[in-house]
Amino acid sequence: MPELSQETERGRSAVPFGLAEVTGPSMVPTLYHGDQLVVQYGARIRAGDVVVLRHPFQQDLLVVKRASERREGGWWVLGDNAYAGGDSTDYGTVPDELILGRVRFRFRPLGPAQRSPFALVRWALSAARPVRAGRAARSERSASWRLRAR
Repeated sequence: MPELSQETERGRSAVPFGLAEVTGPSMVPTLYHGDQLVVQYGARIRAGDVVVLRHPFQQDLLVVKRASERREGGWWVLGDNAYAGGDSTDYGTVPDELILGRVRFRFRPLGPAQRSPFALVRWALSAARPVRAGRAARSERSASWRLRAR
């Protein structure tokens, strides 16, 4: 499950936006290990949004998931990588008070193998992107949707 750096928590009350770093594979292909995120704290959450939340059982652990649907008791959250686990299928709905904010933007750092001019241009065109709401339910996803999302 993607764990976020604790820098996310610092300064949260002073500004509505913060930075976070993703570790782990549960949001692949939307987010990868090492991606930097811009998080809007206190933003209104809608189904399909990528959100930062406190893990329901380890509240010092911050995770990033997709808010799939609103259910009684909170949000049902899922990772985009169905094989990684660590989402509401393991711990149920997440209460509203544990949802910290909505991910607005991601920045993918330059990899060590990206040294050729072509690789640098490709990285520059894809490194920074807004994170938009996606499909809300894992059952609606198909292989063709995953291919289009890359």
